[in-house]
Amino acid sequence: MTTSSSSDNLRGAALMAGSMACFTMNDTAMKALSDELPMFQAVFLRGIATSAWMYLLARALGGLRFDFSRRDWTLIAVRNVAEVGAAFFFVSAFFNMPIANATAILQAMPLTVTLAGALFLGEAVGWRRLSAILVGFAGVMLIVRPGGEGFNHYSLYALAAVVLVTVRDLLSRQLSADVPSMTVAFFNAVSVMVFFGIGSMFIEWRPVSGLAAMQMGLASVLLIGGYVFSVSAMRVGEVAVIAPLRYTNLLWALLLGFVVFGDWPDRLTLLGAAVIVATGIYTFYRERNLRRAPPKALRVR
Repeated sequence: MTTSSSSDNLRGAALMAGSMACFTMNDTAMKALSDELPMFQAVFLRGIATSAWMYLLARALGGLRFDFSRRDWTLIAVRNVAEVGAAFFFVSAFFNMPIANATAILQAMPLTVTLAGALFLGEAVGWRRLSAILVGFAGVMLIVRPGGEGFNHYSLYALAAVVLVTVRDLLSRQLSADVPSMTVAFFNAVSVMVFFGIGSMFIEWRPVSGLAAMQMGLASVLLIGGYVFSVSAMRVGEVAVIAPLRYTNLLWALLLGFVVFGDWPDRLTLLGAAVIVATGIYTFYRERNLRRAPPKALRVR
């Protein structure tokens, strides 16, 4: 590995860790609003602030451009649809279940990215990594436990978010280098704002207290960091190196869920989360080792 690639990997890992911290703290701030404001109103108001800050930041940094190819515009449009769907399902989930549980289910996403790469991008996945993916999904079932006494159908919303975030991240890697990450993040914010704004037209709005306004302001700033860091991380360095840093958001969710809401997952949920994380890390490092192996070794999986 060259010095340049090592530097890119280190930068990508730092960006991914920062993204996970921002997203999880944003989720915590928004969940704190769930008893005071309806979801569509809260996310729409946050979206206004996020979009405005994102626009100003992109203009200041010169990262706002619109002269893209038709292919990039199509990718951005489809990516925005996936982002909107993921936002709806995941926000719905953590508004109605412990944030650590919803976040634990989201940990399956790196496994789904590997599987999707094999199915749709023609990437080779041997029996070891396929077995790890299947074991990881068994861990998801330990968390969701469909039909169980504590089953919450919002767990299925979190699973839907996993699928849509997988689509979003695969599309991110297909964008050309000419598309600034700030522009992609800005379109993300605007798309989510518009969707939840339309949805908020069909609900009864509630008064916004000073505390709620502060929480939404904080969430909007954190969301900007999450968007920018996430898009940048997926376009820097090797996925096998930076993707395991996604699991740091589970640590944040466990800590913040306990400190802020007094929630702590049961043993089966923690076991399921541990299985997902272990299989995910194995998958990433297996992929990394295969990429470093000589051509003949690649045939043996």
